[in-house]
Amino acid sequence: MKKLKIVGVFVLLLVIFIFLNNTSLFVKAGNPTLLAHRGMAQTFPMEGIEWDTCTAEIINEPEHSYLENTIPSMEAAFAAGADVIEFDIKKTKDNQLAVFHDFELSCRTDGKGEISDYTMEELKQLDVGYGYTADGGKTFPFRGKGVGLMPSLTEVLTKFPERSFLIHIKSSKQVDGELLAQYLSELAPEQQKLMTVYGDDEPIAAFKKLMPEIPVMSMATLKSCMLPYIAVGWTGYIPIACENTQIHLPETYARWMWGWPNKFVKRMESVGTNVVIVAGDGSWSEGFDTLSDLERLPDNFDGEIWTNRIEKIAPTFKKTE
Repeated sequence: MKKLKIVGVFVLLLVIFIFLNNTSLFVKAGNPTLLAHRGMAQTFPMEGIEWDTCTAEIINEPEHSYLENTIPSMEAAFAAGADVIEFDIKKTKDNQLAVFHDFELSCRTDGKGEISDYTMEELKQLDVGYGYTADGGKTFPFRGKGVGLMPSLTEVLTKFPERSFLIHIKSSKQVDGELLAQYLSELAPEQQKLMTVYGDDEPIAAFKKLMPEIPVMSMATLKSCMLPYIAVGWTGYIPIACENTQIHLPETYARWMWGWPNKFVKRMESVGTNVVIVAGDGSWSEGFDTLSDLERLPDNFDGEIWTNRIEKIAPTFKKTE
């Protein structure tokens, strides 16, 4: 009986330690950071989409005139209250980096083929609003309004030198990570600190090798951080692989992180890592896009919130410009 009592006391103390070491009750929360996916963009239903679905052909009835991954959409998103904007890049024929999402041009634009088939100057001739329709092709509300709106990475970074961006390398090739590193290496150190990069394993590994000071995320970096953290994070230990990176955490799995929500966020911030919560299971860039979505967030959440509707949710957290 005495041994059982000792074991019982030990277990009780261990439970108390784990609770106190991982509770967010004593963490002073601030304001969340708002991350606008592709700037101010047209939305579409998430149900039933696949990786090759042309989402421009199934947009919801437009509520604004902005097109994703364009400078006007970024201006509008920042004005609406975005702290960070995510955008996509692809390598052009002349080794520039175009800001564009799709692997193929014909869904959104009046062009055909891939970004790599064209120079940046040639891409400027395309209409990036050409393919959008909300009524099955009866009308095309943005056709003719997107000519010249596909920006280069250089244009975006020149236009917004003091703004934060999450750059998505839309490629699985090592060379594209190396090319992005070349571009970002030419920025002033102050502007480099505003950048975060994510994508497939190979380009991210290549980028990180050349620019280790810029936080990155890939499936490989996520696994190397999260798996050991799940195993030992209850102690407060933060694996080295979690340092200076980015974590996109689907709400489906977030509750299983030791210290969730704000103790976990603060731990990662202490080693230079951002925590971004995304809606659902993280499959299709789902965001917290409505006021009812925000009700699912933990009270006083202090990390980054991924949204496709910055204009809808920002007023809940801050005054717009």
